[in-house]
Amino acid sequence: MAVPRNNVGDSKARSLVKAISWRAVAFLVLGTISYLITGNWAETTGIAIVYTVVQIFIYFAHERLWDGIAWGKPDALDQLPHTRELNPDEIEMITGRLKDLGYIE
Repeated sequence: MAVPRNNVGDSKARSLVKAISWRAVAFLVLGTISYLITGNWAETTGIAIVYTVVQIFIYFAHERLWDGIAWGKPDALDQLPHTRELNPDEIEMITGRLKDLGYIE
């Protein structure tokens, strides 16, 4: 029996804050590059602001998409401390109980 995945990931608020903080860094980098190319603060500001706002939403969507993909995430039961390997019956019993309690789907 396959062990269900916990799928606990970042909250939407955390993903949004991560997107904004990353874009703040990228804004400074893009602003510097834009100014070095254009030599014009008005153009630099416009380019950096529009690009940053668009990228916040793209990064947020990307984070939420990846948060829903189970690949590469540890199994729920693998994170529980144990002193021995569980047999299939024990895994099934524990999985059923966790489902009953609403911890996993």
